[in-house]
Amino acid sequence: MDSSVGAVAPQSSPRPSLSAEGRARLFPSATDAEWTDWRWQQRHSVRNLEQLERYVRLTPDERAGVQETSSLFRMGISPYYLSLIDPEHALCPVRMQSIPVRAEARVRPGELEDPLGEDKTRPEECIVHKYPDRVLFLALDTCSVYCRHCTRRRITKGGEAELTKDQMRRGIDYVRNHPEVRDVLISGGDPFLLSEERLESLLAPLSEIPHVEMIRIGTRVPVVLPMRVTDSLARLLRRYAPVYVITHFNHPKEVTPEAREACERLVDHGVPVENQAVLMRQLNSDARIIKELSHVLLRSRVRPYYLHQMDVAEGCEHLRTPIAKGLEILQQLRGHTSGLAVPHLAVDLPGGGGKVTLQPDYVIERGERETLFRNYKGQTYAYPEPEETDCSCPYDEVWQARSRGLGFRGR
Repeated sequence: MDSSVGAVAPQSSPRPSLSAEGRARLFPSATDAEWTDWRWQQRHSVRNLEQLERYVRLTPDERAGVQETSSLFRMGISPYYLSLIDPEHALCPVRMQSIPVRAEARVRPGELEDPLGEDKTRPEECIVHKYPDRVLFLALDTCSVYCRHCTRRRITKGGEAELTKDQMRRGIDYVRNHPEVRDVLISGGDPFLLSEERLESLLAPLSEIPHVEMIRIGTRVPVVLPMRVTDSLARLLRRYAPVYVITHFNHPKEVTPEAREACERLVDHGVPVENQAVLMRQLNSDARIIKELSHVLLRSRVRPYYLHQMDVAEGCEHLRTPIAKGLEILQQLRGHTSGLAVPHLAVDLPGGGGKVTLQPDYVIERGERETLFRNYKGQTYAYPEPEETDCSCPYDEVWQARSRGLGFRGR
């Protein structure tokens, strides 16, 4: 009798994650305690050409890029994020986001130092007040990884927005003295690099302002330094709910087990997480990649929110896509995956015009009796228009009066 009949096949060992493979290759002497300590990661960040060449065999274009951009913009790569780099392929999406190339040193026509026109709406060093009901609160000028597509490099290059206690106080006072502000977005730099005490000294007074209904925090930490997202940090954020975390995954390769754990830890503590990706040429400029990214994020309970057309920041044209490419990607997603997996395509208009969102045009013809549409397959459908067109809402006066009487407010 064949002794193998009915035998259970031996289980193959699970393949180690990309970060585990990279860690073993690049940082074999790092202990588990060191590797999972975000401060150790910060202290061992790769910040210059000599350090980088110990770990990555650079192309001539990359070597020249590091040299020629050294006086223009910081370089910094956490050991964790460095472990995700493909050592054999210069167009690895992690590599493209963290190692400069020579094109970054060149300013092209139309590129701007302040592409979003923030400085002209900056009444305090740490406050940008561009939209009527919300402000951007610039908490610091440092990051754990300096993205090569950074739109705020005039600040994150260093030395411009070191937030002193006095500047923080003036920023909080500004929010307190402007009752139209209901939404505060804390960004920088990366706010999650602040100590918990320093972060709480910002969250606590903002949350006590009656007209502030919500706080958002823009961070890449779950992507590039996931070990920073501790239970203690998550509990701190939950104490000041509603706090939303807006993170920045650009490629499915970045959604490692460690990154998923960081996002899920936040959600498990009651902190919603949304993602804003940036569309970059030859990095994620394909509908298949964006769909995979959306799907893996949703499995981690992260909502794909925006797909940003890249801003016209200096030195970034080599990464920018035509506007038509983003519309093409949206058209290839719509109808072929769930609506939750289709982000809004946003363009932040150069010079401070604010965000506009774009969609493929599905309307063929508008008429009084019907509107003709094409669907995602290109087929034509008619939607009959109603005979009655009065869209006023008479009960709204009653509701507003009731709301005023009950003293409804954000918190």
